Amino acid sequence: MAQAIAPAALVSVQLYSVRTELADLDAAVRRLAAAGADAIEPFSAYDRPAEFSAAAAANGLAIPTVHAPLLSDEMQYGGRAVPVPPATAAFAAAGALGASLVIDPMVAAERWRTADDVARTADRMNAVVEAAAAEGLRVGYHNHSFEFHHRIGDLTAYEYFVSLLDERAALEVDVYWAAAAGEDVPALVGRLGSRVHALHLKDAARAVDVFADAGDYDPAVLGQCALGSGNLEIDAILAAAPGDYLPVVEFDHVDGDVFEAIAQSIVHLRATLSQAD
Repeated sequence: MAQAIAPAALVSVQLYSVRTELADLDAAVRRLAAAGADAIEPFSAYDRPAEFSAAAAANGLAIPTVHAPLLSDEMQYGGRAVPVPPATAAFAAAGALGASLVIDPMVAAERWRTADDVARTADRMNAVVEAAAAEGLRVGYHNHSFEFHHRIGDLTAYEYFVSLLDERAALEVDVYWAAAAGEDVPALVGRLGSRVHALHLKDAARAVDVFADAGDYDPAVLGQCALGSGNLEIDAILAAAPGDYLPVVEFDHVDGDVFEAIAQSIVHLRATLSQAD
């Protein structure tokens, strides 16, 4: 049975943070548990689901959420277009992991430029919402910065997209990328309210919008660091979030030991959440 997301009772870690360490999956998951994580979020529902499920269970970790492309026919990977499996395959993989929420990690930047483009993506999400509900699942979307680059009327393309969504569609707000796009992230999270079911949390001296220019980028330029050691408004973002969201620690890159950065982030996160209680 899928696991329900408990209100701030779990702290999760997006496994993209330790992608290079996953060659030894058991050791990596064991270190995440030792760092204080309660849950993990796989960055691909299709990547070794049975192994991830077993490693999580062996270390007492939940898998309430998982990433899988739902809103695209193909994704760019390794310089080539890769066909995306049907949503039903993502739902089956989520079931094998015990996840209750399947999150699309990215819709390409060129699909966030016009009202018609955004509406087509929203229509596709709404259809997937209905299909997921029939399987006892929820689906959602994870942002980068480019969803905020263009405006449709008085709204960014991202908030226009949200305005078109079925109320059952969930949002996983990546606070770094929203800040990189120039958003007042606590205000954004407050406006989105109960639609926010998860937050991707990372800190930095300054969020860098590498998607403002087309092309590849070196993750090291992002300047990400453990929660509480940068200048992003992490505590204000947490205060603005609804009471039933899942905090997910994630790094695209950090200098030094990523497990230490995760542990430091979890300590800061728990301290902040306990002060809010």
